[in-house]
Amino acid sequence: MGLPALEVMIVQPTEAPSTLPTGRLRAVLERVSIQSLLFQLRAFIALIILFLFFWYKLPGIWVKSDTLIIMTKHVAQNALLGIGATYVILAAGIDLSVGSIVGLTGMVAGALISQGLKLPLFGVIVYFHVWVIILIALLVGVLIGLINGILITRLNVAPFIATLGMLYVARGSALLLSDGQIYANLGGSPDLGNTGFPTLGAGTFLRLPYPIWLMIIFTIIGIFVAQKTPFGRQVYAIGGNRRAAELSGIRVKRLLTLTYMISGFFAAMVGLIIASLLVASHPDAGNTYELNAIAVVVLGGTSLFGGRGTIGGSIIGAFVIGVLGDGMVLMDISTFWQTVIKGIVIIAAVAIDQLQQQLQERAALARSQAQALQTSQSPTAGH
Repeated sequence: MGLPALEVMIVQPTEAPSTLPTGRLRAVLERVSIQSLLFQLRAFIALIILFLFFWYKLPGIWVKSDTLIIMTKHVAQNALLGIGATYVILAAGIDLSVGSIVGLTGMVAGALISQGLKLPLFGVIVYFHVWVIILIALLVGVLIGLINGILITRLNVAPFIATLGMLYVARGSALLLSDGQIYANLGGSPDLGNTGFPTLGAGTFLRLPYPIWLMIIFTIIGIFVAQKTPFGRQVYAIGGNRRAAELSGIRVKRLLTLTYMISGFFAAMVGLIIASLLVASHPDAGNTYELNAIAVVVLGGTSLFGGRGTIGGSIIGAFVIGVLGDGMVLMDISTFWQTVIKGIVIIAAVAIDQLQQQLQERAALARSQAQALQTSQSPTAGH
């Protein structure tokens, strides 16, 4: 979970370089560089400020190890969603279906534990081992991501519309599974061999809950894949310039579909974690989680236009949302105000992202002016 990698996006200036004095141009470059650094570290700075604020307002509570572990456990859910959403947004896409996938996959797990898989043709009911149930639920999430990818890349449906439609399809399917009812008592039965599901959300290893370990493991994997593999570099290329990526031989449609499948996988994992924590599955679970996913990604510095961002930044964004949410709960702030404040944070994150984009364009223009001045002042410029 390192800091977001400091990066500079090269943007071709649309204006002819002006003839600023060399000293003034150097001052502009230095000022732009400092501003750019502050923008790129904005999520980390916000996290430190929030942590210190709640430490001051909640003395004796905030820094307790139990409080920090519970908070990080909550952060893990948004962080896992954020990892999947980062790949989609890096490729200039959007996935509004993740919250409904959370609800549906939890219901799938609940149905398989509570009722098993009915096979009327053979007159039997099959009860699966808990690991098989987890695998089936994850595959459901991946399948929904695959459908999203096909709709977007093969049928040319706009990502916003395709995933918005899937939001309703998945949520409706979750309601249909139990006729709107809750699957409770998901502890399983020893006689049926399907016990152990609550361990996923409540189990610990080295005193840390499993959701935190999942966040750590998948963060490391996510960072490696994004930065060190051809797949990751190609996702950045697609988000930066899709047409150029196609001309360079990148299989854009296949990679875009894979990003939505990854998003579906992580949404399904969060659905399983929530159902395991509650030892029950509810069809409305994950409601508005798609907004949380987008918020943590944008807060972490990933551009909504694609091509710029890091997994590490999204993890820090998840901690910002988590610290803010848990801090407001501990301060007994009204849930209505919590919703308003989170909305303001999302708007501010998008506005800051736009400011960063403009700043990078100014930086590119200033650098082009500097290069033009160096060229005009070079002794060999006239030869």
